[in-house]
Amino acid sequence: MGHIFSKKPQSKVTEQDKAVLQLKTTRDKIRQYQKRSDEKLQKDRQVAKQLLRDGKKERAKLLLRKKRFIEEQLKKTDGTLENIEKMIEDIEFAQIQMKVVDSLKVGNESLKQINAMLDIEDIERILDETQEGAEKQREINALLSGGVLTEEDESAVEEELDALIAAAVQKQLPDAPTAAENPEVELPDVPETALEPEKEKEKHKERVAMAAS
Repeated sequence: MGHIFSKKPQSKVTEQDKAVLQLKTTRDKIRQYQKRSDEKLQKDRQVAKQLLRDGKKERAKLLLRKKRFIEEQLKKTDGTLENIEKMIEDIEFAQIQMKVVDSLKVGNESLKQINAMLDIEDIERILDETQEGAEKQREINALLSGGVLTEEDESAVEEELDALIAAAVQKQLPDAPTAAENPEVELPDVPETALEPEKEKEKHKERVAMAAS
């Protein structure tokens, strides 16, 4: 149990991170050295002026030689500092490139997994179903708006509508009673033979002639 709880988590600090940290530490030390040297140069300059005023020319000259040496050292540190700054930038940029490459690897693997899950036939089927659904919806919208029917279609619709109305009216009318259903209703006798129109005219002429005589 104690061994389990005493286990330390793995550090996420890479060798590149350590190198950058060391370079930055060296850079900061160089800057501190330059700052101290600049302060010493200013002080030595003032001391040299005072020695010249006091007539101590040799001591002033010796101090200026020392000042000159420090200035040459500072020039060298400038070059060293510039190289360190460039190296830090190169390493940090390389780290960014590594992260980009790692991200591309992860993205590529994820894309492969997604593509493996997708079937071309399934995609084509889904697209076909989507196309059919869209076309059916357009047909429904067109029918509801009445914008795509031809004259023949409109005529057929009107005829069907009239037939439906006539059927509904016929259904509402009462049925006519028949003799079998209502025996009290007597129908008039119909003559067995009907007089033809020409014979009727001849009989009418005979009656007129007899009346005249």
